[in-house]
Amino acid sequence: MFKSLKSAVLAAALVVGSGTTMVAQELTFFTIGTGGTSFTYYPVGGVIANAISKPPGSRECGEGGSCGVDGLIASAVSSRGSVDNINAIISGLRDSGFAQSDVAYWAYTGTGTREGEEPATELRTIAALFEEHIHLVALADSGINSVADLAGKRVSLDEPGSGTYVDANLILEAAGLSQDDITVEALKGSAAAEALRNGQLDAFFAVAGYPTGAIVELASAADVKIVPIDGDVAATLTDEYGFFANSEIPEGTYEGVAGAATISVGAQWFTSSAADEELIYNITAALWNEESRRLLDVGHAKGATITPETALAGVGVPLHPGAERFYREAGLLTE
Repeated sequence: MFKSLKSAVLAAALVVGSGTTMVAQELTFFTIGTGGTSFTYYPVGGVIANAISKPPGSRECGEGGSCGVDGLIASAVSSRGSVDNINAIISGLRDSGFAQSDVAYWAYTGTGTREGEEPATELRTIAALFEEHIHLVALADSGINSVADLAGKRVSLDEPGSGTYVDANLILEAAGLSQDDITVEALKGSAAAEALRNGQLDAFFAVAGYPTGAIVELASAADVKIVPIDGDVAATLTDEYGFFANSEIPEGTYEGVAGAATISVGAQWFTSSAADEELIYNITAALWNEESRRLLDVGHAKGATITPETALAGVGVPLHPGAERFYREAGLLTE
C-alpha cells in the first residue's frame, strides 16, 4: 500500500439537536504528481485534486458542496514532469501522476526511450486529459526560424526526468542534430523564460497545454516567437512515433506572437495496478461528475478540453480496473 494511501481516522464532532455525537471518519490521502509550477500540469492537477476531494465536514454534492470521494484528500505535487511521475508511481512514492502519452507507453512496454529497461507493467491509466503542444520559443529577432537553426545555439531542453527533455531530443534528432550541436541547458519554466529574456539563452523547449503561464508572462515582457516544428521534421516524428500529431499553436495564444505549426502529444493521468479498485472507480466517477465540470471549466484554460468524450483518446497503457468499470457503466467503453 502506498504511504500516502494509508488512512487516518478523524473523530469529527457533529452537532445533533442539542447534543454532540462523535463520528469517526476514515481519511484517505491521494497524491497527484504534476510538473513545474509555471507550466500546465501543476494548475490542472490542483483543479482535479479539488474536484475529487471531499474532506470531513464538506457540504453535500448538489448543495454547493464537494462531489468528490467521501473522506478523500487529494493533493497536486510539483515534480520534474512525466518521467519523474512515472518513476514515482512505479516506486510507490506517489499514488498517481500526469505524463505524456508517449513517455508512459515507452515506460509500460520498455521500448523507445526506455529500450533495455524493465517494462513498467504495473502502470495503469485513469484518463486522457488534454492535448499538449511542443513549444520552441526564441526571441523574435534571434534569426531562429526552424529547428535546424538551433545549431550552435544555447538551448534549454528542460530537466532530465521531464517529458519535454525526452521530446526535445527526438526533435533534434529528426532535424539531424544532437546535443553535441548545441549548448545544452536544463532550465524549467519561468527560469528558462527569464534566461531567454535576459540574453542568457537563445531558445527553449516546453511541452505544455497552451496557454502556459511561463510563456504568457514572457510574451508580455519581450518580443518572442514560437519557432515552427513542421516540414520534414514533423513528418519524421509523426511517421515514426504514433503519439505525435501535427497541430498548431494559434495566433493570439500569446500576446503579440504569431501562430505556428507544431506537434502535440496527449497528457494522461496514471496510477498503479496496486491502487485500490474501488478508490480509483470513485475517483474516476468524481472527475467526470457534472458538478466537477464547473471546476474544470473555470479552473484553467485547458479545463474545458478535459471531457469524458475524450477520456479514452490515445490511451496506450491499460486502464486501471476501477476506471475501466466506470467507463463501461457510463457507456464510454463498449469493447
